[in-house]
Formats: sequence, C-alpha cells, structure tokens
Amino acid sequence: MPIIEVNHVTKEYKLGQLQSLKTTALNQWRRIAGQPVEERAPFKALDDVTFSVEQGEVLGIIGHNGAGKSTMLKLLANISKPSSGSITVKGKIAPLIEVGAGLVGDLTGRENIYLNGAILGISKAEIKRKFDDIVAFAELEEFIDTPIKRYSSGMSVRLGFAIATSIDADILIVDEVLAVGDLAFQRKCFDRMEDMIKRQGKTVLLVSHNIRQVERLCSRVILLDHGHIFSNGSPAEVANLFFDRSNEKIRTESAKTPRATAQTTEDLDFQSIELLDDLDQPVTIATFMQPLRVRIHFHINRPVERLVMLIGTHTTDFLYLTANNTVELPRNYMPGDYSVEMRLQALRLLPGVYSFRVWIGTPDGKASFYSENLGALQVASNDILINRQQGMGLFYIEDIWSEIGPDGKTICFRDCKTTL
Repeated sequence: MPIIEVNHVTKEYKLGQLQSLKTTALNQWRRIAGQPVEERAPFKALDDVTFSVEQGEVLGIIGHNGAGKSTMLKLLANISKPSSGSITVKGKIAPLIEVGAGLVGDLTGRENIYLNGAILGISKAEIKRKFDDIVAFAELEEFIDTPIKRYSSGMSVRLGFAIATSIDADILIVDEVLAVGDLAFQRKCFDRMEDMIKRQGKTVLLVSHNIRQVERLCSRVILLDHGHIFSNGSPAEVANLFFDRSNEKIRTESAKTPRATAQTTEDLDFQSIELLDDLDQPVTIATFMQPLRVRIHFHINRPVERLVMLIGTHTTDFLYLTANNTVELPRNYMPGDYSVEMRLQALRLLPGVYSFRVWIGTPDGKASFYSENLGALQVASNDILINRQQGMGLFYIEDIWSEIGPDGKTICFRDCKTTL
C-alpha cells in the first residue's frame, strides 16, 4: 500500500510582468468596459505528474534548476496546494526544506529550539527530553543562550538541521539539506540521514544536485524535466541518463562560450589548444582508454629562459584531476611561434565531460600564462559497464582480482588465465 500517491498533479504560477502606468490604467479600463485584456500565460512548474511511494522507500528526485523538484516537495509537505490533481499522504511528515528559515533572530538558540519544535509539532516535554541531543549535534553548547542574529550562517543552519531531524516522523522530505555547514558537519548530517534511512526504515523523498549522493542513498530515482517526469527507475539508470544529458549540454555550451580571462604577461601570447586523435584529427569526444594528444600553440615575444609547461584536467565544477608537466625539462625559447604537445598513452578518465588548464612559466613558480576551462572534452565508452561508473568515480585504475579458497589455493580470476 503506497504511503504517498500523486495523481495527475499540475502546479501553475502566474508570472509577474512589468507594465507602464499607462498600460495598467488602460487594462483597468478594458476590464470595466468588459473588453478582453491580454493576460500572460501561467507557468506550469509541474505538469500532469503521477507517481507513488511505498512505505520505507527512499525516492530521489533530480533534475536541472527549474525542473520542478522543490515545487513537488512543497506540495507533498502541504506548504502549497496543487492547481489540479490530488496528493494523498498517509503518516506524519518532517519537511527538511530551507533549513534554518524559521529561526527568529532576536531569540536565543534555546528559545528557537522550543519555538521551532512547537511549529514542527513536537510537544514541549519531548523537546525538553531531546534538548541536549539537539544542542550537542549542532555543536552550539557555548552559544545556546546567544541571540540567533549573532550566529554565523553556518551556526544557524546547524541548529535548524538538528531541530528538524529530531522529529519522529513517518516521512522525511529533504531538499538539499545535506550541504549545510562545513565538511565535518556535512559528514555528521549524512551519517544521521543514513541512520534514518537504513536503520530506522523511514520513508524519504530526497532532492539533491549531488547525484552520487542520491544514487547511494535512494532505492528509486525520478528525473524531472520542465515539470514532467522524464524518467522513473533504478538509481544507476536514471543517474546515468542525467549525466548523459548534462554532459551533452555542457559540451554544447562550452563550445559557444569564449575562454575565461587568462593570467598572462608580455613574455608570450597563448593562441589555442587542440585535442587530437592518433590520426591528427581534432576531437571533442574521446574514447576511454584510447590515446589522446593535447597540443598548445603560443607565440614567444622575447627570449625566455627555463620555460616549463603544465597541462592539467578538471571537472566542470573545477575539481582538479591531473597536472602533467615538463618541470624536469626546462627549455630556453627565442621569439617565434611554437607548438607543444602532450600525448596520453591511454585516457583513464571515466566517461563524462572535462576541461583542460594550462600553465606556462619557470620552475621557480613565475607564471607567464595560466588559464582554466580550455578545450572541453567528452569521454565516452562503448562498454555499458564502464559508462555506468561515471557516477561512482573519476578514474579507471587497472586491477587484478584473486581468491583464496577453503583449500588455501589462490586463484587469479581477472587479467590472468592460470592458477597462481
């Protein structure tokens, strides 16, 4: 029996439109005169959405900004009503949406715990019983009697999360709250969520842009796109579909976007970067574990001694991955045009979209040129098992697997055909 049922739900918003005083007066006159007034079409944040959630299920909802994720959660939490369709929820809901938004600045942390607990439906006796645990989890023992307005933003969200997760509810509705606070506190939040999901058996609806996190926590994932359900299935399949669509969008946008402003000096002018296959043909899509050549072109304006190059890769959110360099082979350059090539024997980056960064300077760290987000590259593979790893990591590492059986013998069963 489903604990949540969403049947043909549509949510419309009337978008605001700036008008001149003359236009506003004219439209008012038309209404009085019974004449038609041109109205802006309503925006459908959700459009005929139908799904159900079983007791104890952990459902992830993903999609790009504006897809309708947060709108869906607010309807389920009864924060707003659907324009049409119906929603049936059986059980008590704990909405972890916009953590810390309900804290009152002039009240102390202690007073906010009792106030927010009451708003969320926790009795005073229960709040008193859980008070010490809430304060300890938020790490605010020294500041609990200080007004919230003197808290840092991180302290406020820690307190909000601690209060919200203290509720004994049947259903948790979670919207990006696992990104609160510093890294150590994020780890605590993640562990608490895992405890609620795996050990307490809560029914959870989770919205997050951290797709790896969604894939790890959820038993099923829905992909929303412009208010519609685009895909509904296993976490791995839906996450990979999201990655594929995102990668294509990133690659297309990167091709249209000019290079970011570079750091440069008068020593040289950086001209371009080329990504080439072994046939010297330009590529924007490279094959996993195949060779790739990265060639940079630049013009030296005046003699430079002991120049070295660095060519590295990074993700689209600027996580640095590699940094190959020629620091052990500095060279002297006279004025003129040059091309320097780095050849990767086997591209070990797992399928996804990556960019390059280039640094040119001397071994002592003096830079003549540096820029990121150069030459967007999509890595692809024909192996479905490799493609499915794109949400689980970034690199492929060669491995050999072996097994020791009851007889004490060791058997190698990958990349080896004989018994060791």
